[in-house]
Amino acid sequence: MDELVVDPGRCVGAGHCAWLAPDLFDQDAAAGVVVWRGGVADLLDSDVLREVVALCPSGALRWARHPPS
Repeated sequence: MDELVVDPGRCVGAGHCAWLAPDLFDQDAAAGVVVWRGGVADLLDSDVLREVVALCPSGALRWARHPPS
């Protein structure tokens, strides 16, 4: 199963995530970095979220694979 990793420390503030998926992401007003708003499990498997992760230029949004338990 894939787990979404949101790493504000790697974010460069491009804003693709907040623009494409505003229900899931925002940008910190002061620092301009990604803020995860949380979300419904259905959205975590959505094509939009996969696109957002693929477009993240810094790798602040990425997938981590976890073996099934």
